[in-house]
Amino acid sequence: MVSYVSALLYGVGGLVVAGMALLVALQERLVYVPVLPGLTKSYPITPARLRLPYEDVWLRSSDGVRLHAWFIKLFPDCRGPIRFPFTDSLFFAFTLRFLLLFFWVVRAEIEAGPTLLFFQENAGNIAHRLEMVRIMLQRLQCNVFMLSYRGYGASDGFPSQHGITKDAQAALDHLSQRTDIDTSRIVVFGRSLGGAVGSVVTKNNPDKVAALIIENTFTSILDMAGVLLPFLKWFIGGTGTKGPRILNFLVRSPWSTIDIIGEIEQPILFISGLQDEMIPPSHMQMLYAKAAAHNRHCVFAEFPNGMHMDTWLSGGDRYWRTIQEFLLQHVPERKEDKSSNSGNDTGAR
Repeated sequence: MVSYVSALLYGVGGLVVAGMALLVALQERLVYVPVLPGLTKSYPITPARLRLPYEDVWLRSSDGVRLHAWFIKLFPDCRGPIRFPFTDSLFFAFTLRFLLLFFWVVRAEIEAGPTLLFFQENAGNIAHRLEMVRIMLQRLQCNVFMLSYRGYGASDGFPSQHGITKDAQAALDHLSQRTDIDTSRIVVFGRSLGGAVGSVVTKNNPDKVAALIIENTFTSILDMAGVLLPFLKWFIGGTGTKGPRILNFLVRSPWSTIDIIGEIEQPILFISGLQDEMIPPSHMQMLYAKAAAHNRHCVFAEFPNGMHMDTWLSGGDRYWRTIQEFLLQHVPERKEDKSSNSGNDTGAR
């Protein structure tokens, strides 16, 4: 009997030690995957391949890390293919395209659409999201700012929660200082890991972010540890976990979105793919419940066929209409305050 108990204790102890070793050695590789298997760290394509006019933006985070981003602005080409009646006349085609671009520049001074600050998932780089962004520009009539986290794409450094939080702030500060967008209509859009990143920067900047959209995001990496390595759920977990959580101190990037989401004041759209094979859809339901308890401007949208990476595709027209309606309701186009001018005139008389 004694030997049986000893063997059991040794077995449990071995599991704990093995779990600690896995956490220390592999956790950063599980949370951050800048390079997909079989691919390189560099961008396979640029927005130009999809006929998206863009700007290469180089930033410095507050700790000095050099970051790269793409700013893709809504141009006429993004609204759909432009066909020229005289395809054999290059001069005519060039002239017409120039006039269209000129018209867009003039119109943009009057009507500035929203700007989406997009934070990507944990795997690959921003180039892998360009096809989705191309459709986003067409359907939502917006500008998109795509940030490469440190260690991703052309950005320097190595990814970590502390560092990526600084990166997100640098991106938002850059957008807030631009003069070619409506800075009152900056919307943060984060998918998966990007939802955790976006939640932090939104909470920290209530005066700079108009609204938040998160899609297929986890409650915390502490909760995800038990999903990825089931035996660890007895030793690691978030605030709602019943286990002892004795190994929580080993997790360097906890990304506890569940503790952040309830402090956000801005409107939030939650997009959940019910076939998510990586993050249990219950995580999104818990995030929504936590936010809605304190924030009346929360919207929850489920997509029955949506998987972790393709909800935007499988959701079809309803996916884009859901976001479009959310933006129209919570991030409306800024118009000249005529009533204010009228009041001033009345006072003068």
